[in-house]
Amino acid sequence: MARYTGPKFKLSRRLGVSLSGTGKELKRAFPPGQHGPGQRKKLSGYGIQLQEKQKLRHMYGLGEKQFRNLFDKASNMQGISGENFMILLESRLDNLVYRLGLANSRAGARQLVAHGHVTVNGKKVDIPSYTVATGSVIGLRERSRGLSSIKEALANRNFLPNYLEFNDSSMEGKYIRLPERSELPQEIDEKQIVEFYSR
Repeated sequence: MARYTGPKFKLSRRLGVSLSGTGKELKRAFPPGQHGPGQRKKLSGYGIQLQEKQKLRHMYGLGEKQFRNLFDKASNMQGISGENFMILLESRLDNLVYRLGLANSRAGARQLVAHGHVTVNGKKVDIPSYTVATGSVIGLRERSRGLSSIKEALANRNFLPNYLEFNDSSMEGKYIRLPERSELPQEIDEKQIVEFYSR
C-alpha cells in the first residue's frame, strides 16, 4: 500500500489523534466533512481495532506491509506482543531523530535520514527503518550540522524523553535504554491492534 499523501489535518480529525504531535489539528474535536459535527456513529469491535491500528500506523508513517512485518517480528519476541511492537516502532532511526528534536516531524526526520545526514555510532545510515540498539549514539554528519531546518527544530524542541540523552555542543544523542510503556503514546490501545492481527 502506498504512503498516505493527503491532508494530515483531515486524517488526524478522522482518527481523533494528533499525528503531528502538536495538537493543532484537533481544535475542532469532530470528524471532517459537512456531516462531521453531528456524527454519532458507533463502531463495531472490528471498527475499533481497525481504527487503533490506523492511528498507530499513521502516527509513525508506515505502510501496511512494513507495519505488519514489524508486528510479526514483535510477536516472535519474548514478552507482551503489543508492548514489544510499540518499543520496536520507537526504536526506529527516523523516530529517534524526531524524538531528539533534530526534526519537527517524523516525516522530516525520515527525509533527514534518507538524504544521508544522520550517523549511528559515527557511521552514515540512510535507512529510516533502521533499528537502533540501546547504547548507540545518533549524530549528524559534519556538513549537515549547519542546516537551518535542524537548528530551527532544536530551537523548537520542548521535551526530551528520559530514555534519550542529547549533547547540544556535539549535536549528538544517545539511546540510553528501551522505553517503558508509560513513556509511549498513551492514546493508543495496542491490545486492540494485537486482536486485529490475531483474527
